[in-house]
Amino acid sequence: MKGLFEGKRKLITIPLLGILSLAFLPIAIGLGAGWLVYKKVGSPKLKYFLLAVIALFTLTFGGVWISAMTSPSKPEQKQEQTAQATPTPEAQTATTETTKQPSLTQESTTPANMQTAKVTRVIDGDTIDVSFDGKTERIRVIGIDTPETVDPRKPVECFGQEASAVAKEQLTDETVQLESDPTQGERDKYNRLLRYVWMDNGTVDFGKLMIATGYAHEYTYNLPYKYQAEYKQAQKEAEQGKKGLWADDACPTATTQPTTVPTQSSGTQTSGGGACKYSCTSPDRDCADFSTHSEAQAFFECCGFTATNDPMRLDSVGIGNGIACESLP
Repeated sequence: MKGLFEGKRKLITIPLLGILSLAFLPIAIGLGAGWLVYKKVGSPKLKYFLLAVIALFTLTFGGVWISAMTSPSKPEQKQEQTAQATPTPEAQTATTETTKQPSLTQESTTPANMQTAKVTRVIDGDTIDVSFDGKTERIRVIGIDTPETVDPRKPVECFGQEASAVAKEQLTDETVQLESDPTQGERDKYNRLLRYVWMDNGTVDFGKLMIATGYAHEYTYNLPYKYQAEYKQAQKEAEQGKKGLWADDACPTATTQPTTVPTQSSGTQTSGGGACKYSCTSPDRDCADFSTHSEAQAFFECCGFTATNDPMRLDSVGIGNGIACESLP
């Protein structure tokens, strides 16, 4: 035995013993402790008791040590599980795109009171032609009124061409959604369909857009309509912001007004200018602002409005007869 640790042999046996001791460290420690107890403890009972305890601990911890030394794949397996639990940036991107995909391809649902149509012609800022179900219909947009450009009985009104240009830019050859409003009826006296016009797959209200950008007035014909409050607020903000036709230099105003104008209801003389019940320039008024036809007619005449000069569109007949809001009591 001593010969293994002498001469050149010790160059092999000592490193080998060290490696074996490291590999079986708990066993080596146990054997060393057992050898010391066997040599140093004199009492046989105590000696055998200590040897039993040492053997028990040596077998327990030695088994755990050897198992750990011979199972190098477990850390790698744990790392692999961690990698699977934490997706790579490419996997996260793919997952995100997959999650988003339904919202990109999901078709929007059209409410029962809306109909999809193709714009075939823009007449002016508040009137368009559309086609649907194999037929063509003329649409009068509910709730707005733009300056006149195509009526042969009237001159082209201030800002009318600009309003028509914007409408053509927004609607020409576009697919729109038409929304009906039971409060306004199906058609007007000219047999035009009365509809709200929605753009961009039903997300942008064309009428409100025209008012908000200053290319149209809010217009209530007889009865309040679904979006009246929104349209009036949009006009108020456009006026405050001096957008479009509300700009200071957008439309020249008449510098003189008649000093006396007969009213239809009484035949008396009402002085013009500051004596009128309401301002003749701003805000734009409609028939809903008056209680009776007589009141509307008095304002109409006081401001010097005529069949061919009706900037607030109070001539409800629409054929230039000079009678304001005749549908009122």
